[in-house]
Amino acid sequence: MNHQIIYYPKDAKPSLIVNEWQVWDGECNGGGIPDLEYGLHKVLVPFHWWLTHHKNADIWARAQEGKIGVWFAADDDILQHSEVIEEGKSLWPVVGAHFPVFRDGRSFSTAALLRDRFEWQGEVRAIGDVLIDQLLQGARVGFDSFELRPDQNIDIALKQFNLYSFATQNSWRDQRATIA
Repeated sequence: MNHQIIYYPKDAKPSLIVNEWQVWDGECNGGGIPDLEYGLHKVLVPFHWWLTHHKNADIWARAQEGKIGVWFAADDDILQHSEVIEEGKSLWPVVGAHFPVFRDGRSFSTAALLRDRFEWQGEVRAIGDVLIDQLLQGARVGFDSFELRPDQNIDIALKQFNLYSFATQNSWRDQRATIA
């Protein structure tokens, strides 16, 4: 777990913030949420786990307190579960999209679908095998926070957002250059 993440809200500059969320793989603990590490009280649970356990009273209560978010695996079909995601929009303060390996770009599509089809206004976080090279593309499609792989230099990562002064492609951030 990284203790800091890059946070890049739609109408602000990127910055480092404290990571308050533990990403949990959904294994162990007899179906319950794990004891959280490092004194954290917020957890991102796998979406497939949420589908099975979200009706449990204790899980629902923690979600209503803003202490549970979900993360989507690269192969989750989020369109198939649109009702659950619509319900989650009022519960989950953070959703994650997992990159199992850096070269698997399916989570870019997940972020774009969340922003475009589901009109997701909350935080969308890139998790997993996230490299510096993916930040600009991720910011364009809808990610507004990034938990980098531990071997990535966070200072160099922050500089990536200043590489280009204008964009020529459509962006969730509505930053598109017009050529006169």
